[in-house]
Amino acid sequence: MTGPARNTADDREMRRAVRRLTLQFTALIGVLFLLLGALVYGLVSRSANETLDRTLRDAAQVDSPRDLPAGVWVTIIDDDGDPTRSSRGMPTGLPDTAALAQVGASGQALSSEVSADGHTFRVLTSLEHGHVVQVAVDEQEAREELSRLLTALVAAGVAALVVSAVAATWMARRAIRPLADALSLQRRFVADASHELRTPLTLLSTRAQLLRRRVPLAEESGALGTGLDEIVQDARDLTATLEDLLIAADPREVTNFEDIDLTASIREVAATFTTEASDRGIELDVTDAAPLPISGAPAALQRMLVALLANALDHARRRVTITATTSGKEAVVTVADDGPGFPPELAGRAFERFATSRPIDTDPTGQRHYGLGLALVSDVASRHGGSVAIAATSPGGGASITVRIPVRDR
Repeated sequence: MTGPARNTADDREMRRAVRRLTLQFTALIGVLFLLLGALVYGLVSRSANETLDRTLRDAAQVDSPRDLPAGVWVTIIDDDGDPTRSSRGMPTGLPDTAALAQVGASGQALSSEVSADGHTFRVLTSLEHGHVVQVAVDEQEAREELSRLLTALVAAGVAALVVSAVAATWMARRAIRPLADALSLQRRFVADASHELRTPLTLLSTRAQLLRRRVPLAEESGALGTGLDEIVQDARDLTATLEDLLIAADPREVTNFEDIDLTASIREVAATFTTEASDRGIELDVTDAAPLPISGAPAALQRMLVALLANALDHARRRVTITATTSGKEAVVTVADDGPGFPPELAGRAFERFATSRPIDTDPTGQRHYGLGLALVSDVASRHGGSVAIAATSPGGGASITVRIPVRDR
């Protein structure tokens, strides 16, 4: 049974998600293997050093150089300072005469490294049974063992990364495919629903307006005129809610960024509210501001501004003010109204979907419902790398919502 057909954008998104999961899983395996390899290498290196030190100590107790294993050389100095016994075939550069003289003078054991015949020797010079004894051990074999271990660890690590990348890709595809199918089905449903709902909503609004115009003057202020006005407003609200749902349901609506002037967008959106604000007796004040160049999705930003202004007009008494400034590398848009403000208990939940508050003293008409508008503002701002916050929450003191979005690098 096959899943719903996905479009090219869905396929690209799925491939990006698979790549992200693969990289994250492979990086995790790489880090774990690196830590494990470092631990193994450290333990083996420490063990090799301890073995060399033990070999030096044991060799210093041997009475005859003939009893020493291959790769170990000893020199024993008698009381008059002349070598009495020495290993045959000692490499050129050994013994370390300076160390012999120092230990003979101080009596304190001395460890050192000496390079001779292209090899590095670990040397222990000590005073044993009244004689100065110097033992040298070739480190070449131990270093070769560590080198072979390091090569094996690197090869195993590369192989583990390749295997983990292949396995992660396979598992990620299997895990994401059902989610991608479900997401594709959801987006297709949203697109189909929006297409089917837009037309009847537009027709409903148009017919209600036509009926409103045909109402006799005597009925304009009556129940019939009021009812038609409410139908027109409800149709507008439904259309706006539908647009909010479309943007909230499909994050790709805010991924196609363009270079836009946020100040111009604010003026454009504010102009569409001029008539509504005038009808409500509310002064809509847009402060002059310099162009604010940002990178964003025009449709999503427009709906964000519409949601901000609609919320302010819904709660304002006489005035709504919109300001746009810059702060550092951010464009700052503030929409303030002189309404009842946000209740304290709603300050932390105002940007949740369908947030509801209890009535407050200045507006005891019932619970305050905020629907999708402010939630959409938060979503759009965050997807543009910005943030949104309530600047004033005192009941009766008005509300001020501030949106911050990074400005475009010029």
